[in-house]
Amino acid sequence: MKLFVVAVFVACFVGAFGEKARFDNYRVYSVNVENEEQLKILNDLEAYPDGTMFLESPTGVGQIAELVVPPHKFADIAELFEAYEIKNRIKTPNLQQLIDEEQPEDEAMSLDDGFGWKKYYDLDAIYGFVDTLLEKYPKVLTNYNYGKSYEGRPLRAVKVSHKKGNPTIFIESTIHAREWVTAATTTYFLNELLTSDKPEIRYLAENYDWIIVPVTNVDGYSYTHSGNRMWRKTRKPNPKSRCVGTDANRNWDFHHAEVGASTNPCAETYAGYKPFSEPETLALSEFVKKFDLKMYISFHSFSQLLLFPYGHTTDHARNHNDMNRIALKAKAAIGKRYGTDYTVGNIAETIYLASGSSIDWVYGKQDVPLTYTFEFRDKGRHGFLLPANQIVPNSLEVIDGLVAMVKEAEKLNYM
Repeated sequence: MKLFVVAVFVACFVGAFGEKARFDNYRVYSVNVENEEQLKILNDLEAYPDGTMFLESPTGVGQIAELVVPPHKFADIAELFEAYEIKNRIKTPNLQQLIDEEQPEDEAMSLDDGFGWKKYYDLDAIYGFVDTLLEKYPKVLTNYNYGKSYEGRPLRAVKVSHKKGNPTIFIESTIHAREWVTAATTTYFLNELLTSDKPEIRYLAENYDWIIVPVTNVDGYSYTHSGNRMWRKTRKPNPKSRCVGTDANRNWDFHHAEVGASTNPCAETYAGYKPFSEPETLALSEFVKKFDLKMYISFHSFSQLLLFPYGHTTDHARNHNDMNRIALKAKAAIGKRYGTDYTVGNIAETIYLASGSSIDWVYGKQDVPLTYTFEFRDKGRHGFLLPANQIVPNSLEVIDGLVAMVKEAEKLNYM
């Protein structure tokens, strides 16, 4: 296979000339991985993509991978599927069409203060919104600049606190760059904690401290706006490789790269050459250590899942039953508003084995008793490209879930 592949050329071209990658008539295939031979063939595609890229990487037999294929490779990929009897279907016939439909036609739609939830915003706008809130609520909000990214961007968090002595809950958002709805939902929730008059939200705001990181992977997120909308990883170059970036949610120092993570720097699930090789994950881990947390929540998309440890093994965590009970309460609450159906369970048994995640590290190394990953809407129709008109509905149902989680955690004496 070619060494200087199309996908790499596109990434280099974008970086050099500041133009956005386009995916006109690129197909997204849903691919069933049924045996080890098929898994090897697909992993070879990821090692030498030749114009293809994975949205969901193949990490084990029995999984469904999602493969993006450019028009000039349709015949080749069909031949590969036939030769190795790989079951597949065309999930999206034109990826660029979904990208174009993600934002509203009138991108100027926003609230009077210049920031709202009818469109998606870049990092500068999100940080500007946070700065506005800091000025408006100086007695409630505290700003943290807890580090810098590889490209020199500030890593920021805010704390919402109405009184001393509150239990603390941590929200980490947008560790995967292309998951735009996570940053939007996080800012919506932050705004609700400060402005809502609903009793259940006022209770959360006034009786808990919230540490909120609106965008964890700031370089990658910025790149999805300026370069490649489908970028997932960080932006730090990898030693002795032409491929850039590490999966920041496989880079944590807990069973690092053992399973469900790749050692190939070109892979979407590349775990990094060592734990905390990325300045973003290292800085966040040191920041997390500063707090006595009762709960840690990571916001992701998509698939409508509520997951908890472990990812590296199917062995159950010590309080598996309690975490499951809390998640089931959240599932029920989420479903009441719009009928959105979530699936709950531990990572390994619910989706796939995956080691080195943030919630596993926080649970396993920092002894935080309740750690969860939300995978937001939808179940695949739009995937990472959830239309902006779903930001508010997604945010409302997620907040319903958070209210239920905290209430049940209180009943079980975790708070």
